[in-house]
Amino acid sequence: MNNSELCAKELQYEMNLYGKRGVALARGEREFVWDVEGKRYIDCTTGVGVAILGHAHPALVSAVQKQSATLMSCYSPFANEGRARLLERLSALYGAPSKVFLCSSGTESVEAALKLARKKTGRKSFTSAMNAFHGRSSGALSVTFKEKYRAPFEPLLGPVTRTRFNDIESLKASVTNETAALILEPIQGEGGVRPAKAEYMKAARDICTDKGALLICDEVQSGSGRTGKFFAYEHFGIRPDIVCIAKGLGGGVPIGAIIASDEVSAFTPLEHGTTFGGNPLACAAANAVLDTIEKDGLLAKVSSDGAYMMQKLSASLSAKQQFREIRGMGLFLAIELKVPSREPLAKLAQAGVLALPAGEQVVRLLPPYIISRESLDSVASTLSGVII
Repeated sequence: MNNSELCAKELQYEMNLYGKRGVALARGEREFVWDVEGKRYIDCTTGVGVAILGHAHPALVSAVQKQSATLMSCYSPFANEGRARLLERLSALYGAPSKVFLCSSGTESVEAALKLARKKTGRKSFTSAMNAFHGRSSGALSVTFKEKYRAPFEPLLGPVTRTRFNDIESLKASVTNETAALILEPIQGEGGVRPAKAEYMKAARDICTDKGALLICDEVQSGSGRTGKFFAYEHFGIRPDIVCIAKGLGGGVPIGAIIASDEVSAFTPLEHGTTFGGNPLACAAANAVLDTIEKDGLLAKVSSDGAYMMQKLSASLSAKQQFREIRGMGLFLAIELKVPSREPLAKLAQAGVLALPAGEQVVRLLPPYIISRESLDSVASTLSGVII
């Protein structure tokens, strides 16, 4: 079947949740993917930031193949060597005595963080930022901003106070002695790829400490090295009480986690859990990702490539009539336009570059960390060709 036939087939049987972009992908290698008709694209979506090592990375393929032939399932009451190694490494990356809960997705990690905050503090309310996106399950949806996501499913978890992002005075008014936790994305992803200011994150840390609330950093998209540091909050010289990660941690294999300081790790047996979290296959993938990031110096590469791409895009787009600004950190980049991004995204795909929206007028780029400078140049050139 061709692209249109496969898209039609999925639409016939799939719940009406996603829509289709007219491309049916068949295989991938490094930063490239090919559709079923043989057309090659540079992939700057990476499954919404998932395939951080690109496609078919030898280390990840080898780890998954080896583990799948050995042991794929191991319920958490039974220990496993790969899981033990991953737990130790994630705790070390957090950089303080901590405990880890492994799950299978970003929304699961947010759910766990919210439950833990209520358990530890004994409080019920939460504060989240305007334009935040934290997931679509009931708890995560409660702290997500856009009403169009929340309204059909209310009443949800609450009460939730909304604070203006990067506004310290709003933060002071929103976090009170009744707040269980403040949850923030160090870089708002779906909200338009908007980095937090250092002074804002430092104020968030201080305000939470003063009010006895927990600070949760949602690093589902910004974590695992996307900004050039393993956690984006490291750019701001703070440490949250709880950090949520997922997406890129498994390089394409579903995995998520929360890491919480020992002081707030208040769960007792059976208060939370998961069937698939911490399974040997996902842990093998995550360990291979962490090994590769370290061995190949990918954090430094992400920082360098991000600065390079910002410069290239600024030079090629600054005079364009439709262009407004470039934002981001590392390889977490956005081009905000003065027009809706739907048509430019379609033209990009036609020209061989796959990218994402992040709001109505934003083109979001989440390339794999292993992308070549040649491909970055090609992405910048293609963008210049489709933006008027």
